[in-house]
Amino acid sequence: MTRGRDGGAGAPPTKHRALLAAIVTLIVAISAAIYAGVSADDGARDRTPLAGGPLPRGDAAPASTGTWVGAWSASPAAAEPGTRATGMAGRSVRNVVHTSIGGTSARITLSNLYGQSPLTVTHATIALADGPGTAAALADTMRRLTFAGSPRVVIPAGGQVMSDLARLTVPYGTDVLVTTYSPVPSGPVTHHPNARQTSYVADGEHTADVTGVAYTTKTPYWRYLTALDVLSHEADGTAVAVGDSITDGFGAEMNANHRWPDILAERLHDAAEDGRDTPRYGVVNQGISGNRILTGRTGRPADNPSALSRFDRDVLDRTNVKVVVIALGVNDILHSPELADREGILDGLRTMTDRAHARGLKVVGATIMPFGGYGRYTQARETMRQEINEEIRSGRVFDAVVDFDKALRDAYDPRRLRSDYDSGDHLHPSDKGYARMGRLLDLDDLKGAAPIQL
Repeated sequence: MTRGRDGGAGAPPTKHRALLAAIVTLIVAISAAIYAGVSADDGARDRTPLAGGPLPRGDAAPASTGTWVGAWSASPAAAEPGTRATGMAGRSVRNVVHTSIGGTSARITLSNLYGQSPLTVTHATIALADGPGTAAALADTMRRLTFAGSPRVVIPAGGQVMSDLARLTVPYGTDVLVTTYSPVPSGPVTHHPNARQTSYVADGEHTADVTGVAYTTKTPYWRYLTALDVLSHEADGTAVAVGDSITDGFGAEMNANHRWPDILAERLHDAAEDGRDTPRYGVVNQGISGNRILTGRTGRPADNPSALSRFDRDVLDRTNVKVVVIALGVNDILHSPELADREGILDGLRTMTDRAHARGLKVVGATIMPFGGYGRYTQARETMRQEINEEIRSGRVFDAVVDFDKALRDAYDPRRLRSDYDSGDHLHPSDKGYARMGRLLDLDDLKGAAPIQL
């Protein structure tokens, strides 16, 4: 892996980068105002018992010893089509998520980023799944979630809320069920469409149901839920992977957790079990399919916001972040209305690195993988990819480099993915390709902090 970021020959003009940084700062300030977090409800205290019978008292409790780390996360990506009028009113939404680290207590974050009206949640629960591919909960693990002490919370349009902690032992590598119920219309629904994980929906209030009988509707989306943190003795921080569909796991086997950040989390866990001197981190995936560095889509807020505009919210503001892995750029090359600007892409990558450094965080960056054979392939785009990768490998963009391009390209035709690493569309890796990516990162490169600027 290439290390170092010296800012020497080949770095873009200072005036160009300063102008981009000023523009990005303005965008981030506006985004932060829209996405202001909220932790209080509207003052009402709804003590209505949950369906399915009473839950144990004291589900929420003061924090014990340990470190809060990210066990799972997903970026709010867009307003869900068809939900503008009523949202998910009158239905229980049971999200299924997979943990990258274990802990003794848990808390969640719910987002109403794309909502145009307040989202009222009257019931919310967390439980361990009774095995893979099921909406049923493991016996005796169902816990009621509260928000500032109340089971009821109102999340303003554009806002988010973090729950109180729930006393629940959450093992590494397990599926967790997080269920919410809203009785009144609110929309559109904030969702993450390419989950690669089956979640469930039930008509009526069934948040505390241990069986999955009522959950007759399956969904490939995550709705409202954007983070699961655990109070952990296994980890002392969080590694954040930010990227596009290749980080999001597009094309990976459903419900198998074969995205490359999943493989990285498995390696970190195994290394800790073996007593190796490697970082003790949870890994969270902030990939959004179709994501670009420089531009987002339409809407207020924008669907699929640019990586620059969402970087603070989705990366720097995650729980106890220690290191950032950036794998972005291919969509800027492939999908811009005009051929993307090489220096603009590199400036965007450097800007994110600078902002991570301002928080004391180390940044590992990835080269852009080949896309020969993909429908938008042209020689001009291939040349741009090669030029950007050359600059990334030089050490002038990131603190360390993971060379996904070199590892997955065809040795006989480096413009293409190797056939067994190709999902078939010549852009996204196969499960074998994702596994190769997750195993390629040098775990020692995840150590340390931002370099000291002399």
